[in-house]
Amino acid sequence: MRVLVAEDEKLMADTVAEGLRRLSMAVDVVYDGESALERLGVNRYDVAVLDRDMPGRTGDEVCRWMAASGLTTRVLLLTAAAGIRDRVEGLGLGADDYLTKPFAFAELVARLQALSRRAVQALPPVLEQDGVVLDVTRHTAARDGQVLALSPKEFAVLHVLLRAGGRVVSAEELLEQAWDENTDPFTNTVRMTVMTLRRKLGDPPVIHTVPRTGYRLGS
Repeated sequence: MRVLVAEDEKLMADTVAEGLRRLSMAVDVVYDGESALERLGVNRYDVAVLDRDMPGRTGDEVCRWMAASGLTTRVLLLTAAAGIRDRVEGLGLGADDYLTKPFAFAELVARLQALSRRAVQALPPVLEQDGVVLDVTRHTAARDGQVLALSPKEFAVLHVLLRAGGRVVSAEELLEQAWDENTDPFTNTVRMTVMTLRRKLGDPPVIHTVPRTGYRLGS
C-alpha cells in the first residue's frame, strides 16, 4: 500500500509515517496542502490521509481537487472537530472516511487497510497462491503452513506480487508501490529484496524472473 500523509503537525505526521512503514506501507509525508497537491499530481497513492486544517491549501481544498480530478485514491480526513455536522461535511467533500483527533494508531491502520482494499478492486485481507498465504490485517506471511520472518519491504513486495494474481510485475511497478519517493530509482534495491524474499520462501521457487520484463509469482 502506498500512502500520502498530509499533516501540518510534523511530530504527528512523522510518527504516523514511521509506524505505517513498520507495517510495510510506502509512505510519503508533506506538511501543507500545496505540497500534497504536488505529490498527488505526480505519484499514484492508494490512500491519502489529509488534515482538514493545514495551512495554505486546506485538506478540504485538496479533497475537492481530488474529487474533481477523478483520482482513484481513497481519502481519509483527519480533524479535531468531532461533531456530526463536521463529519457529514467532510464526507460531503468526497472523502471516503473520517477520523477525529486524538485517535488510536490501531484504528488508523484498520481504516487505511479497509480503504486500500477498495482503492481499485475489492481484495480480501488474506491473499493465497501456491501455498503462500499473506494476512494483511495481522501482518503475517507463511508458506505451506511455515511462518515466514519477512522484513517490511519483503512483505510489501510479496503483497504486490500476490495482488497481481500471476501477472508479471515490473521492477518499476514494485518500486512505485512498495517504496516511497525518497528511494533512488537507479539502485538495485528491488532486485536484492526479491532475492532475499525468494530465499525465505524456499523451494520449489514461486517467484520467477521474466527477463527484461519483471517478476511473476506462481508455480
